[in-house]
Amino acid sequence: MADLSLRPLRPGDEGTAARWGQDREFCLANGWTPGLSERVLRRHWLTVMAGVGPDFLRLGIEEDGRLIGYTDLADLTRTSGEFGIALGDPAAWGQGRGTRAGRLMLAHAFGPLGLLEVRAEVHAPNARSHALMRRLGFVRAGEGEPDLYRGERVPVWRYHLTRDAFTF
Repeated sequence: MADLSLRPLRPGDEGTAARWGQDREFCLANGWTPGLSERVLRRHWLTVMAGVGPDFLRLGIEEDGRLIGYTDLADLTRTSGEFGIALGDPAAWGQGRGTRAGRLMLAHAFGPLGLLEVRAEVHAPNARSHALMRRLGFVRAGEGEPDLYRGERVPVWRYHLTRDAFTF
């Protein structure tokens, strides 16, 4: 199994993210606008890498020294945050990388960050993400506001996971 780790974003990552943004399937699956120029994508990622505030943490997912995705904690408070994750290459989906990276982020959230609860939202038709939430130990916790997914307004399911329920 390849070496997978989380790391802060760094110069050069914007080029990798811009390549992901050229893949329509990746964009549709992750809520990115398809067809944006490389320049716009690079500028956005440079902004993210510069820091978007104390209530947001984005870490790169690295495999064998290569950036393959990212994972987030948004709306961070002293006790909670909202989990997100994306793998950049659709050919890499469904091979356990998301589960491994998600566990690393959750261990960071519940360990060094000291969070008590992590939330997540998943578009109802996104079967892969629902399966990932279950593998990570999240429990469905109701419905959120409908949101656009692949060009259609769809229901959103909310999930939560507590530190006590997470297996380190």
